[in-house]
Amino acid sequence: MQKRKFYYLLGLSALIFSVPAHADITGTIDATITLEAGCIINGQNYDDGSTGVDFGTLDFGTQNTLFTQTDAEVLSGATGFTIQCSNGVTPTLSFNAGQNDGSGAGTGLHAMEHQTAAGQFVTYNLYSDAGRTAIIPVGGDIVLAGDGSVQTVNVYGRAFGEAGLTPGVYADVVTVVVEL
Repeated sequence: MQKRKFYYLLGLSALIFSVPAHADITGTIDATITLEAGCIINGQNYDDGSTGVDFGTLDFGTQNTLFTQTDAEVLSGATGFTIQCSNGVTPTLSFNAGQNDGSGAGTGLHAMEHQTAAGQFVTYNLYSDAGRTAIIPVGGDIVLAGDGSVQTVNVYGRAFGEAGLTPGVYADVVTVVVEL
């Protein structure tokens, strides 16, 4: 009986040792992301190359046709517009042409056109200071910090009256480009 047990155990061990051993299989996962520069303007996230951004409104309110000058500020809500761009990118705001630049007889570089009476214009300027001494020329720039912080940009306006203005609504659109 001992021999039998021995042969039995010997056969069992041969069977156990003949079963292939289990080996672990290892591998990797590749993870990747590509980040491009972008900005958050007035709470909205924009990628480099975006269009149709609303920087705010320059509203000179209601004046009579005999006004000499009136002031306003570009507002997005209750303050100037806010901008936060990617860290390490120094954004430059470029204030390009409006729709009617050079029209009108007033002293402004830009001009708002009467919405129903062709040829009627109210001129205005954009300024980078509240005292309205530093004009932002057509194509003029404002350079912001490149540290990735949220920045409030204040842009001011002054509209100039002139003789012979017709009552009605006057409007213009100035293109602003954020260069990254």
